[in-house]
Amino acid sequence: MRIKTLESVSSTNTYLSANAADYSHGDMVMAVEQTAGRGQRGNSWEADPGKNLTLSMLLRPEGVEASRQFDISRAVALGTADMLSGLLPGREVLIKWPNDIYVDDMKIAGILIENTLTGRFIDRSIAGIGVNVNQEMFRSDAPNPVSVFRLTGVAHPLLPLAVRLRESILTFLSLPVEELRRLYDSCLWRRDGFYPYHDNLRDMDMLASITSIGPMGHLTLADSDGGSHTFAFKEVTALI
Repeated sequence: MRIKTLESVSSTNTYLSANAADYSHGDMVMAVEQTAGRGQRGNSWEADPGKNLTLSMLLRPEGVEASRQFDISRAVALGTADMLSGLLPGREVLIKWPNDIYVDDMKIAGILIENTLTGRFIDRSIAGIGVNVNQEMFRSDAPNPVSVFRLTGVAHPLLPLAVRLRESILTFLSLPVEELRRLYDSCLWRRDGFYPYHDNLRDMDMLASITSIGPMGHLTLADSDGGSHTFAFKEVTALI
């Protein structure tokens, strides 16, 4: 498995998708600078050149049906959180559904996964991962970014972190599915208690508690009035 470093690229996901035939399972493409890094919901990803992990990892899972796409997301999120936990002793690194990585109420990493299907199976997954490592200041209007450096005052070389990240993701990807799902649920941000959310379908705020994450990644919340609501991605927003 290899890690290819590009000095500048619009998006590592776009580059790896266009060149996937040249890469194998577990290979990574890192960028010193991304000029059009992409996040969830079409957002851009802010990253000072050379300061953070901005990379994409190619996964070719064998025999994984399309209905299990969210298990790929689970493994990538758990692997990212696990790598960061080693850099942040004493702090809880958690997964904000579906796959942002949070420390307290601050976002330290984001993940964008793009799957290509062949029939009813996943042919390949490209996991774009942005981890705020050494960035000292954030200039965008993102409400709550943080970096390892901002939390600890310690800078880290990036390539060893990419190697550790790959190893961790592949470890979680190899787990039995029920174990993978149990670990994901146990690492959820706001997994206990009632918190504010905005129901984008009904355009209303509510206090709610996480009940479960379904096999395909749907989030079920119980509101403070006893109602139960199930959401797909983008249908509900956690309020901070």
